[in-house]
Amino acid sequence: MKEDVQLKGRLKVYMQWPIVMALLLAALNVWVLVIDRRAAAIMLVFVFIYIVGTGFLYIYCKSSLMQELVAFAAQYGIVQNTLLKELEVPYAMLLDDGKVIWMNDQFERILDVEELENLHIGQYMPELNESIFPKGEGEHEHVEMEVYYRDREYRAILTRLSVEGFRGTEDLIQIPAEKQYFIAVYLQDVTELNQYIKENEEQRLIAGLIYIDNYDEVIDTVEEVRQSLLWALVDRRINQYISKVDGIVKRLENDKYFIVVQKQFYKLLEEDKFSLLDDVKSVNIGNDIPVTLSIGLGLSNNSYAQSYNYARVAIDLALARGGDQAVIKDCHGITYYGGKREQTSKNTRVKARVKAEALKEFITVKDDVFVMGHKLTDVDALGAAIGIYRAAASLGKRAYIVVNEVSASLRPLYESFVASNDYPEDLFLKSSEAISMAGANSLVVVVDTNRPQMTECEELLKKTKTIVVLDHHRQSSDNIDNALLSYIEPYASSACEMVSEILQYMVDDIKIPKLEASSLYAGIMIDTNNFVNRTGVRTFEAAAFLRRCGADLTLVRKMFRDDMASYRAKAEIISSAEVYHEIFAIAVGENLHIESPTIIGAQAANELLDINEIKASFVLTEYNGKIYVSARSIDEVNVQVIMERLGGGGHLNASGAQFNHTDMKEAVACLKEVIDEMIKGGDI
Repeated sequence: MKEDVQLKGRLKVYMQWPIVMALLLAALNVWVLVIDRRAAAIMLVFVFIYIVGTGFLYIYCKSSLMQELVAFAAQYGIVQNTLLKELEVPYAMLLDDGKVIWMNDQFERILDVEELENLHIGQYMPELNESIFPKGEGEHEHVEMEVYYRDREYRAILTRLSVEGFRGTEDLIQIPAEKQYFIAVYLQDVTELNQYIKENEEQRLIAGLIYIDNYDEVIDTVEEVRQSLLWALVDRRINQYISKVDGIVKRLENDKYFIVVQKQFYKLLEEDKFSLLDDVKSVNIGNDIPVTLSIGLGLSNNSYAQSYNYARVAIDLALARGGDQAVIKDCHGITYYGGKREQTSKNTRVKARVKAEALKEFITVKDDVFVMGHKLTDVDALGAAIGIYRAAASLGKRAYIVVNEVSASLRPLYESFVASNDYPEDLFLKSSEAISMAGANSLVVVVDTNRPQMTECEELLKKTKTIVVLDHHRQSSDNIDNALLSYIEPYASSACEMVSEILQYMVDDIKIPKLEASSLYAGIMIDTNNFVNRTGVRTFEAAAFLRRCGADLTLVRKMFRDDMASYRAKAEIISSAEVYHEIFAIAVGENLHIESPTIIGAQAANELLDINEIKASFVLTEYNGKIYVSARSIDEVNVQVIMERLGGGGHLNASGAQFNHTDMKEAVACLKEVIDEMIKGGDI
């Protein structure tokens, strides 16, 4: 069968070179014949000898030469197969369904198998299955992934190869005739490499900042001779806590610290839930107000500078949320710890005056002002918007208020402005109207919310670069981050309280009409539940200012009385309440057949707190294809952190969330699950 072997390629050309040389010598002999016959005759003898000798060798040795070539090829293939078989690199070939058709010795050692009969790679490495195999030419011909097997980590490299050229290897690889390709798998043991990478990552340094929230307030309650002792004790607690995790602390100012810890020890702080927050509050040498801290940590894989920037963002967010908490920002998001104590209200109005002056400058240089609150605008949001309208009008600027939907509870106040001849017909706009009217030189003021997706018209935030946020809710990670002016005071009772303070600094001796003053007063009254919840000194000062401006208490009370249907709905919700874990009241409102079930739900949640032993109440109401949760507490439970777990937020004592479905049983079960998890984790 050796005669059937045909040469090709460069080897064939090489074997044809004697024939080519003979033709060249013959041509040379003819040329010499023209010049000299005797020389040509002598050369002809030598050419003849060359042709005969070469021809004899070519014909006689061709067979044996072919035998040698075939033997060499066979030996080369055996050596190649042996080397591949004994290669220290694990290598295998699979069909498109994961069946192993060949593997080398190293791959066999890893799997610890000897027989390939009906062997599928997925039996041993489930990660290597049909779903991740390379799909075809030009698409995913090469796939890399990490797999785990017997406590070892491997980087698997899968390559799609055509069966063409392998059909003659049936003795080595059994490839079905219908298969057009197979999968080559190469494993690289990366266990040690990943361990070294992990150890290096754990040794990275994390930057952090610690601020004392209420330094000035606490120092005012302590005798001067004892102030040094108080801060020495606080300083000691901070240093001891950080030294436990092999960190360093550098005091920057009296109330500010810079800390550095290794990433591996950060997890200990996380597991400890930053007990330093509670530890510092226990320091008491006669101070009437406990010391509270805010902690901000930044984790970045790129640079230490980025980690410090993250730490600054985290500490700002912690302070904006009311302090007494730890905020961790990394590349994946933001995590909160603590925040169980209500921030102490500051008596100074310096911040309000500064913000008022900045807002005044913005209004003065802009063509017009658009004001909006959150979706399902309530009395607090509308009252605050009316206050901003008055500020703009006092400065000679047109202002518009964006309200898409008017609830039953809001309608009396809304219609009072619509019916009045003292206000323009376009005072209130829909989102579509506001978008068409707003321009690049417009000012957008957002009140009573700091989350873009919660505003009445999120698209309006993109129409202008000048945005102002006024809110009394704690900041979340998805806040409006492009605001030029952000005034967020979590201790404030309401947005109306904040706007009432600002108005006093906008224009000297500002005149606020009776209806507008009543609107602002109503917002404060509703959000404080008739001055019961979240009421501080500045709350009463704002209310007193509005009363001097002509706020009518009788008008407010008449506006917000419930009708009989709403009263019955509230009673129905309260009657459905169940006590969970002996301290939580959970009630639901389904098929209430009233216009504003969410408002009634919030009112019912407030009334459930009047029950003895109830520390927090949750009312779930169905409205417009969603389920809304109103959460309320008095002082012992932070309902904000509970609602944040459900995608909501708010205040420590008053928060809310929503489910994008109407399955009340599922929503209640989800709420209970979150409560159980937080109780188990010690968060509530």
